[in-house]
Amino acid sequence: MLPPTTPLDDSPGLTPADGTIVITDPRTGALVGAIEPAGQQEVAAAVDRARAAAPGWAATAPARRGTALHGIAAVLREHEAELADLNQRETGKPFTQALEGIRAGVSTLEQYAELGPLHTGRALRGAVTSVDYTIAEPRGVVAVITPWNDPVAVAAGLLGAAVVTGNTVVFKPSERCPHLGRRLGELVAGALPEDVVVTVDGDADTGAALVAHPDIAMVAHVGSTAAGERIARAAALTGAHVVRENGGNDALIVDAGVDPVWAAEQAAVGAFANTGQICTSVERVYVHQDVADDFLAALVKEAQARTGSPSFGPLVDETLRRSVHAQVQEAIDDGAEALTGATVPEGAGSWYPATVLTACRPSMTIMREETFGPVAPVQVVRDFDEALSLAARGRYGLAATVLSTDLSHIQRAVTGLDVGTVKVNAVFGGAPGGSAEPRRSSGSGFGYGPGLLDEMTLTKVVHIEAAP
Repeated sequence: MLPPTTPLDDSPGLTPADGTIVITDPRTGALVGAIEPAGQQEVAAAVDRARAAAPGWAATAPARRGTALHGIAAVLREHEAELADLNQRETGKPFTQALEGIRAGVSTLEQYAELGPLHTGRALRGAVTSVDYTIAEPRGVVAVITPWNDPVAVAAGLLGAAVVTGNTVVFKPSERCPHLGRRLGELVAGALPEDVVVTVDGDADTGAALVAHPDIAMVAHVGSTAAGERIARAAALTGAHVVRENGGNDALIVDAGVDPVWAAEQAAVGAFANTGQICTSVERVYVHQDVADDFLAALVKEAQARTGSPSFGPLVDETLRRSVHAQVQEAIDDGAEALTGATVPEGAGSWYPATVLTACRPSMTIMREETFGPVAPVQVVRDFDEALSLAARGRYGLAATVLSTDLSHIQRAVTGLDVGTVKVNAVFGGAPGGSAEPRRSSGSGFGYGPGLLDEMTLTKVVHIEAAP
């Protein structure tokens, strides 16, 4: 058997041993390497190591833990090019975008390095001779399970919040970028006391073994809804606290009265950035009939300009490409019209063009489920009421966007969209340190921002009275 994350050369016919996970470059199809997933014994050993380190780390002063996070940030900054190269090779993310993700992760670590030591409790006054106050204590061993689409930025946030609040961590990065995950885990662990962060390589079975371990006090997961729901069910048996940010089917409403070209630019950024592989990507568009023609024409131009450009990467692998194209083809077979894209390119790699569909209907899978690819399915609506009604449907509750100049429509959207984040006149953005709480099938709990520090800790109440 190959040891974990052993690189393989590109020799023709080289076959990894049974049980390994093979990683190929989604740009070219070239072999990157293979990993052997950690089994139950290895997972249990990792949890034991993190559990043994937990009392010492919990007793470390918050200021020292913050200083340690600054050290991790400095190490990642020093190795950013190496990490970005691994990211590009394993997921196809363009190098400059991978670099941006790593720098975002560094920034998040630096924010938690400052916020963590300031994470405070509350004081309540009872009688003159008594007082109640609360203190935040670490939960213990946190399982951090992260995705491949922005692997360093997401992991940095969850690892940073867990560590700065005094928890120890068993970190399982995505099996779609295991070499990057392993290297990230090594760099983080090297800047901390021994076994404060322990990394395990593996797939869904490895994650299941980790979540089911009785000594895991909390699971922090970013990934698919199916995986998140399995985690929630398993954690219900162990009592572990769960924070999860999962799939979305984010709606974009384009109201009458907006500049259709500007609206198309927003829609293109939302649907095609990172080749549509973002949890908060625009997944369905409802455009007012008054601006629909000009909007669609501009959106097609945006899509065509992106396809083949250096900033437009492939999908992460052939499995995802098949899934994306199946949804597109199903919609076309059901009456949707492809204005551009919607074809599988010839040649190596898992490329897929930016695609615009119109004549879409609510019953289509592409309007009901997460696609996670560069597809903008559009439905033309009669008025804002219809757009809001359609946008509010569905089982997901991650985010939604409304583009409008009508304040009353904006206010109605804020109230009527049952999602964790409503964005007005910008598909991406937000204040530094913001927190959001996904709803329904999109997850639960605060997965970032100051709210994540609360999730990572337990509140202890202390009541003190003067002795007689």
